Amino acid sequence: MAHSRWAMMAMTLAIAVPLHAQPAAPAPAPQTETDAYTRYELLAPGSHKFRIIYEITASSPGATAYYNPIRPGSVATDESVTDRATGKPLPFSVVPGGVAKAGGVRGAKPDGEYIEVKLARPVAADGGEGRVLIDKTYADAKSYYSEGDVIVFDRPLGNKRNSVILPAGYELLSCNYPAQVLQEADGRIKIAFWNNTPAEAPLLIKARPSPGLKAAPSSVKAPLVERAYQSREVTYFLQPPETHSFDLYHDYTETRPGVGTYVNIVRPGSSASKPSARNLDSGAPLRWEMLKGEAILKASPGEQGVTADTEAVVFHFDPVKKGESARLRFSETYTDPERYGVSGDELVWHRSFGRPLNTVVLPAGWVLTNSSIPATIKQTDDGRTRLEYINPRADEIDVIITARRRPS
Repeated sequence: MAHSRWAMMAMTLAIAVPLHAQPAAPAPAPQTETDAYTRYELLAPGSHKFRIIYEITASSPGATAYYNPIRPGSVATDESVTDRATGKPLPFSVVPGGVAKAGGVRGAKPDGEYIEVKLARPVAADGGEGRVLIDKTYADAKSYYSEGDVIVFDRPLGNKRNSVILPAGYELLSCNYPAQVLQEADGRIKIAFWNNTPAEAPLLIKARPSPGLKAAPSSVKAPLVERAYQSREVTYFLQPPETHSFDLYHDYTETRPGVGTYVNIVRPGSSASKPSARNLDSGAPLRWEMLKGEAILKASPGEQGVTADTEAVVFHFDPVKKGESARLRFSETYTDPERYGVSGDELVWHRSFGRPLNTVVLPAGWVLTNSSIPATIKQTDDGRTRLEYINPRADEIDVIITARRRPS
């Protein structure tokens, strides 16, 4: 009987656990992305068509593909995809939602459609980027239509940075979202904005024909720059305020052919140390040197505002070739007693921000008590408070932050 009992147990185990069972395949890393910018060019009224030029950065370490959703209700045609670092075309195909989900798009629905882009290189670890430009044309009568001779673009936009270009010969009647209005070189009117809210921007634009509107140079002497397209951003990691020091990195995209240096002028009253830099497209480290006065001008002729006392960190990278671009990250530690320190038992940070996107991370153990400018506030994985300032304007914002030690 005992022999029969053990034989039956063995049979049960063999059925329950197959001898050649394979471990389940690991789930793909979630797709992450950053730095999205969308340009909508409205095509002929009555066609319901608009061209979309979408710049996006794949940021999942090791990713070899990126999935861009095709919005339900829109018909996509004339697609092309380019690697922004090299300017060369990338292979792509339209795939169902199941393929996108298997590739890391967590919310992909089986009946959805996605453009699957094969990246030029795996995304480098530790902040690497795979920058992609997707060019496509949508037909969407719900979003783009006519009311008599007035054209209407009515579309919720989830990306933070957007621009809409009216057809040639059209004047802007109304725009419900605060935006810059800029005239393109060919005379078309551009409406551009940063969405600094966590929700979609419920954009509603109306325009009508204006036969007399044409391209002409502006009489405004100051340069009119599209804020939404600016690519510079900076992140500050505050050290204990008694040190007056903070680590920072600033990212920007260089597109000018022949440029191979970046000069970071040290603000008066500050000192810089521990510089480092890398190309985010390739992950390769970059060379740097700390210079002063005339030495700065020798390294970067034509640099503005340099005096004998000016100090700067000069970073060097491969000169950008025509049609290419480079996404660069420069890191430093600053010490600045005038703008960062402790007053009594209170941390005080006072600094002006000129870039459109600025982030400040408080030291560990400090509780935010004041922020003079509206910010999005989060907690980092290690429990520090993170403040993100989006400045959609073309001028600087004056930011004062205070904090107190967390009670033990």
